[in-house]
Amino acid sequence: MNGNGVNEIRSAFLDYFGRHGHEVVPSSPLVPRNDPSLMFTNAGMVQFKNVFTGHERRPYVRAASAQKCVRAGGKHNDLDNVGYTARHHTFFEMLGNFSFGDYFKAEAIEHAWTLITKTFCLPVDKLLVTVYHDDDEAFELWKKIAGFPESKIIRIATSDNFWAMGETGPCGPCSEIFYDQGDKLQGGPPGSPEEDGDRFLEFWNLVFMQYEQVGPGQRNNLPRPSIDTGMGLERIAALLQGVTSNYDIDLMRVLIGAIADATSTDPKGPLKASHRVIADHLRACSFLVADGVLPSNEGRGYVLRRIMRRAMRHAQILGSAEPLLWRLVPTLTREMGQAYPELLRAEALIIETLRMEETRFRVTLARGLSILEDETRTLVPGATLPGEVAFKLYDTYGFPLDLTQDALRARALAVDTDGFATAMARQKAEARKAWSGSGDAGTERDWFAVRDAAGATDFLGYATEHVEATVAAIVLDGAMVDAVSEGTKATIILNQTPFYGESGGQVGDTGIMRAPGVVFTVSNTQKKLGDLFVHEGVVTSGAVTKGMTLDCVVDHARRGAIRANHSATHLLHEALRLTLGDHVAQKGSLVAPDRLRFDFAHQKPIPPEDLALIEDIANRAVLDNTPVVTLQMGVDAAIKSGARALFGEKYGDEVRVVSMGIAHHADDTDAADDSSDPHGPAFSVELCGGTHVARTGDIGLITITAESAVAAGVRRLEARTGAAARHYLNARAAKLGDLAHQLKSTEDEASKRLGTLIEERRKLERDLADARKKLAMGGEGGAAAPAAVEIDGVKFLGKAISGVEIKDLKAIADEAKQTLGSGVVAIVGVSADGKAGVVVAVTADLTDRFDAVALVRVAADKLGGKGGGGRRDMAQAGGPNGEAAEAALDAVGASLRAHADVA
Repeated sequence: MNGNGVNEIRSAFLDYFGRHGHEVVPSSPLVPRNDPSLMFTNAGMVQFKNVFTGHERRPYVRAASAQKCVRAGGKHNDLDNVGYTARHHTFFEMLGNFSFGDYFKAEAIEHAWTLITKTFCLPVDKLLVTVYHDDDEAFELWKKIAGFPESKIIRIATSDNFWAMGETGPCGPCSEIFYDQGDKLQGGPPGSPEEDGDRFLEFWNLVFMQYEQVGPGQRNNLPRPSIDTGMGLERIAALLQGVTSNYDIDLMRVLIGAIADATSTDPKGPLKASHRVIADHLRACSFLVADGVLPSNEGRGYVLRRIMRRAMRHAQILGSAEPLLWRLVPTLTREMGQAYPELLRAEALIIETLRMEETRFRVTLARGLSILEDETRTLVPGATLPGEVAFKLYDTYGFPLDLTQDALRARALAVDTDGFATAMARQKAEARKAWSGSGDAGTERDWFAVRDAAGATDFLGYATEHVEATVAAIVLDGAMVDAVSEGTKATIILNQTPFYGESGGQVGDTGIMRAPGVVFTVSNTQKKLGDLFVHEGVVTSGAVTKGMTLDCVVDHARRGAIRANHSATHLLHEALRLTLGDHVAQKGSLVAPDRLRFDFAHQKPIPPEDLALIEDIANRAVLDNTPVVTLQMGVDAAIKSGARALFGEKYGDEVRVVSMGIAHHADDTDAADDSSDPHGPAFSVELCGGTHVARTGDIGLITITAESAVAAGVRRLEARTGAAARHYLNARAAKLGDLAHQLKSTEDEASKRLGTLIEERRKLERDLADARKKLAMGGEGGAAAPAAVEIDGVKFLGKAISGVEIKDLKAIADEAKQTLGSGVVAIVGVSADGKAGVVVAVTADLTDRFDAVALVRVAADKLGGKGGGGRRDMAQAGGPNGEAAEAALDAVGASLRAHADVA
């Protein structure tokens, strides 16, 4: 081999197995998508678990990988040892080759021997192996292939040399390969009383998967025995580079050198362990963030925060006055970015997350240590800090329990952990009691019991749409149950989920959960109490039981449409602000798969030309096809940096900041750009917990479909994206084509042609109305207008007409009044449905004697109506009884006579 660097060793391993018919498979993420029992991926075989169990088939039967692994939580927790031993890590790489029923022991041993002696050129006299005590086949193969004497093939009877996937499932004997590092180190060969020393280093484990454990003491032979191997990259690198500590290999030397330079400290001095802790934890933190884990107080996020804070404490021990870890990220990406490009893609997110976390932690640490000093000043070595005090530090000041324990350990002080747990339980009970209200708020209280039983849901949906998860709880008719059968509507709670829970205006995901013989169709996903994801749906096949493992798949097409609409909402928000002004602020939204709705503060309707500009600005950002970048930071820092907070959202201490587009579209000019971003500053920057497209071009197209009022000072914009927008525009185009065809016009001339026809119709309607008026007043057959009668010297013209619009009665009455010169006019119009309207007009010279309002009310009473309104010279009323038209006219005449008699 030409080089013994970490990158060369990794490549040499993968190249060797690639040449020998193995599919070189990329590392899977650190968050397992097919093993809900694991907090983090901790071995190369994790991504192949379903292949080994027969639940999944791949297009290849042999594979090789370099798998990134983390062991910092659960039973695989090496955190406390990291930095103080030669080989413990939170993050490490596992090289492995795998056979899925293809080759078995002979070829696995042949490959291992050839690689380590021919490719890696390890001296044969330094090698020895172990086999399981009754694995005679492996024993004989090592003798034959390696030419080892029996003294170098050690039989081990313990479980160290027998691997099992679990209490049941595939299992088999192991064969471990050791290297003798020389008598300068303490320790004896495997199986001896001194085996725990460092002299004999185990660096490769070959697992011969040949049995299936079906119960206690019962194993069956697998029909297709398989191979699973694991070689620690850091360990083989140490051997090949002639060093006895993983922290002295080339990769770690570079990282430790960067730490030493940044802190002006000696990496070989008394603070050597702090350098090692930071170098190791930097890798773990960076890769976890790159795979979608962000610091929090729950689950994987909590473990990440512990790793970060442990590294940050050691940075302070080294005397670093300013946040350190984020400044080391470029060194890491230079060393490992070629093998793991996700580091390069997430570099900005990693840097910002580490910088934000360390800045906040330094405040927490200083404040917590000060309070801790006050609380423990009178304690003597061997004493115990009350649990209530430790909980106050945790709850009020964000000081984790393990940090309190660590800080007191040097002073030989303990912490009352039982008292801490009691205080934690009491706080949860008080929070539950405080959650009061009615309606939705009231029903939220019911989820506290589920939350306590199932724990928080780990949302993995930012990074994937497909995971395996364990059923943590089942809710049926408001109560938790252990199982639900086929045809039952129920709610499923998982330990981890790819399904987005409805929040922030974005609707919940739908999809399928499956196990052999079982199908649960998810019709909606809701988020309760902030971190409990509840999956509503129906068991369409089999039965779902608590503890069952389900394969969970989000409806990809629906999620993709939702993502496009959500990202379009951000672009439209900024386009609205740029077009209408800075007063525009979100007041609500709906992000669904088929449409989006955006409510915002604005006082008046948006003119068509402004709507066109808004749409144009947003679509220019789409066409730029720039990456959508997500960062994690403190909410105050995010808002201070210019990120827009959305109306109605509740934000925690840390938020996701989503940036997209190029800012120069604000004024359609090339904005000055002195930033490090080659695209320039972002067009839209918002706080958002929703899912988004990877690039703005994935939106495809944004089409505004409606603009309307919602409430005083609040307007609503509705739009569609992608295929939905295209279908909408196609439908409009089809309607325009049909309209042009009916108008016997081209599409370009259709609008003008339609306007001409409308104007012609209006003229015809006016002419028709005039004709009807004349006909109505001229009598049947167009005879002369009816003569007025005289009542005690006052002319009265009363007429019942039909065939005219009620709205035209005033014009007819006014014209009749002018014809009379002096007098009173009453016109009753009867509509086609039998209803009537009545108008009474009084000429100006008679308004001191007669009131048109009083007269029209007399007529309305006969028509079955009530009241009437207007002025003394003109008033109008109506009623349902058009057949009483003549009676209404007679009533007006009678009122005139009565008035004259009184006078």
